[in-house]
Amino acid sequence: MIQHVWERGRRVKTANEVIVATDDARIVAVVQGFGGQAVLTSAAHETGTDRLAEVAAGRDADVVVNLQGDLPLVAESMIEAVIEPFHDPSVRMATLAREITDPDEIYNPNVVKVVMDCHGNALYFSRAAIPHVRDRMDRGLDAPMPGTYYQHFGLYGYRRDVLMEFSRWSPGRLEQLERLEQLRALEHGCPIRVVLTSERTEEVNTPEDLERVRMALRGRNSAAIYQGAEPRGGAPTPALSSARSGEKRP
Repeated sequence: MIQHVWERGRRVKTANEVIVATDDARIVAVVQGFGGQAVLTSAAHETGTDRLAEVAAGRDADVVVNLQGDLPLVAESMIEAVIEPFHDPSVRMATLAREITDPDEIYNPNVVKVVMDCHGNALYFSRAAIPHVRDRMDRGLDAPMPGTYYQHFGLYGYRRDVLMEFSRWSPGRLEQLERLEQLRALEHGCPIRVVLTSERTEEVNTPEDLERVRMALRGRNSAAIYQGAEPRGGAPTPALSSARSGEKRP
């Protein structure tokens, strides 16, 4: 799965390198085996962002993207969309969301929701159904009202100095309650620009998610063989893909 994420990162044309950051020597060996670059980090990190900061500290980059290892089907355009807001010098951190149209996803705690202000910055992230629509009971009954619920994808961009600050901040109370590391930024007053996309991708949070991704990848590989397609190449991206189980999921 890590190889699929790495390959998608390499197809993005707007930055310099793809590095897999992990505390597991076995993953380092796998990445090096398929020709990728990996860095063995401390095992003491609680989150992927903290792991990312360790690697970024030794590199001269303006913007760093955290492309997590549980997004094997992520589209290159989604990564590019997270990088795009940094043309605005006021943007310190960015992430991605899409509108939810399936009512079952609203009440699924593995589907993280986000609400935004009128400037497109995140107000809050939660595993709960936010916003709560007081005068409407739509659980399992019909489609949610348009423009109400948004799914957050665990794909982040940071200015390097913000990433270094993030790693020095203590985990916040809300972060610990929700087990969502991006809440640390909000609790410390760092705005997060939310980029809306119409695309979606599978995040691997459960064994059922993993099986769906495996089926999708088998289907894509079969189609590529049938059509005679070859793997796409391209310029690398500044994604540091964190590969460690048991971390707080964004």
